[in-house]
Amino acid sequence: MLWNQVEQEVILGWDFYGPVIMFVVLIALAVPVWAAIGASSILMLVWSGALPLSLVGERLFSGIDAFALTAVPLFILTGDALVRTGLSRKFLDVAEALTKFAKGGFGSATVLVCGMFAAISGSDAAGAAAVGRMTIDRLVESGYPRPYACALVAAGACTGILIPPSIAYIIIGLVLGISASTLFLAAVIPGLAILVSILATNIIMNRLYGWEGGGNIAMGEYFARLWKSLKSGWYAFIVPGVIFYGIFSGRLTPTEAGATAVVVTIIMGFILGTLKLSDFPAMFVSSAKVNGVILPIIAFSVPLAEALAIIGVPQGFVAVATGISDEPWVLILMMVGILIAAGCVMETTPNIVILAPILKPLADDIGMNEIQFCVMMITALGVGFITPPLGLNLFVVSGITGESILKIAVWAVPFVIFMLIVTLLIAFVPAISTSLLPEIFR
Repeated sequence: MLWNQVEQEVILGWDFYGPVIMFVVLIALAVPVWAAIGASSILMLVWSGALPLSLVGERLFSGIDAFALTAVPLFILTGDALVRTGLSRKFLDVAEALTKFAKGGFGSATVLVCGMFAAISGSDAAGAAAVGRMTIDRLVESGYPRPYACALVAAGACTGILIPPSIAYIIIGLVLGISASTLFLAAVIPGLAILVSILATNIIMNRLYGWEGGGNIAMGEYFARLWKSLKSGWYAFIVPGVIFYGIFSGRLTPTEAGATAVVVTIIMGFILGTLKLSDFPAMFVSSAKVNGVILPIIAFSVPLAEALAIIGVPQGFVAVATGISDEPWVLILMMVGILIAAGCVMETTPNIVILAPILKPLADDIGMNEIQFCVMMITALGVGFITPPLGLNLFVVSGITGESILKIAVWAVPFVIFMLIVTLLIAFVPAISTSLLPEIFR
């Protein structure tokens, strides 16, 4: 079976196609993604002889034996603690006060609080669920149609993996051997650009349909409300402040910043009286369930990547892609399309594990900076989370509201268009993702 022949012949047999078919069948049967990837990886390793079966256990352990990976459960736990302590509601109060002057203010506040939550939890699904429960009913009361309110929260929650610190950037850094701190710095401008695009979409939609009134507030009253909200909720911003200062000043690694954020959030919960010792078992179980899905996928990424490399899949993909066109802009559009489609049907972690080692050689072939490639990949996957009709965030908000997924998908289209524009800018303009980096990374 021949992929193509450009500079070299790459032949793929059943040692590749068999495991791929097995993976698709297992996913169709609703087998958990980590189990499907694990079974397919082991089959590929055994069938291809890429790695002796006796060494698989050792390689699985080495896949998660990384200090940087400790940051993942810590950020997950921080996000859970943030909700249980009630600090996330303080973010909403401040965001609402900030946007009170504008028409469509509460819609914009919802997007801002999604970004604030993203700067702590690093997870899109957690953000969609937490912010959705706080805001969707109030958005409807403000005049928004319920399906649009759901689409707005789903779009805002995409920033969970786009605004650092992000679990997705930790994982792609681990898979490709790139510093998570460097990726966090590179993701600041792109993440904020996506947030602004969602805000702009909501403002335009609100202007077109006139859903939410407001905006007629005296300047003195506006600053009085803003001061009141900051005075009553300023302490909530200690948590993201610790994370950002620690990481970007170089004083803390992402793992240390995550640990510090957990401790600070828990202490604040005790001081406020919103967190009790009896809350800890449920909090730990909730976080462990999320982490228990992510870590097995990462564990299988190392032997899977080795098997794919030995079989020649990355080289084969480059051959196929460059056989279709050797124009860099065509190949970039092809990668963006693949990533958005993948983001529709699977979570970030398996997409990174499977696609990053395959697409990275193509990005290298066209001369794309590896940092820019990582940012483009995570951003495109984020767009996939709300791309109709299969975007994962659409299902999350549908699940917590009972609203029809198709109705939500229709209102998600404008957000997808604006976010796609930003994604293409990131893909074609390296400076967007590299301008904050030291010269050595550009």
